[in-house]
Amino acid sequence: MSEANEPRDRRPHESDDEYAKTQVLDREQAPGGAGEAAEADDAAGLRAEIETLQEKLQSQEADHLRLAAELDNTRKRAAREVDNARRYGVERLAGELLEVVDSLEMGLDAARSQDAPKALLEGKEATLRKLLAILDKFGVKRIEADGKRFDPQFHEAMSMVQAPDAEPGTVTMVVQSGYLLHERLLRPARVMVAADPADG
Repeated sequence: MSEANEPRDRRPHESDDEYAKTQVLDREQAPGGAGEAAEADDAAGLRAEIETLQEKLQSQEADHLRLAAELDNTRKRAAREVDNARRYGVERLAGELLEVVDSLEMGLDAARSQDAPKALLEGKEATLRKLLAILDKFGVKRIEADGKRFDPQFHEAMSMVQAPDAEPGTVTMVVQSGYLLHERLLRPARVMVAADPADG
């Protein structure tokens, strides 16, 4: 045994237990002894624990990113739904009010054809203007169709008519006005469309 590994003498007033403990510690701390093996085991255990903790951290970071993305998607979807409710919540009411607009317009046409009193005509026209202004305030716009190219997205063809002065495929007459609610079609315009003379 080397001098470094030789047990030291017992110190005065040192108990048997204290002396035994110092001998064990000396052996563990000696080069190539049990101390180095224990340190190597401890280091390996710590490395394994660090790797486990890193894997858990990466897993938790991935979960966090996924949850953050889901939360962001939920927030955007809720914002879209709120916006749609605000923009299109009046759709049903606006559709019902269009029937009132139609009645007023037909009443005005009839009154004009029968030379109704001026005051009556002005009253109906003022009512119609007010109603259309209210609808416009909530995003209801009339589709301009007369003289326009027929568009099946916004127009409903009632029939094809021979119209020598009109370009084939254009609207010659609006039977019932169409309306948009913001960008959404509320009601198509019902129209008469110019036919190709060759088809006649």
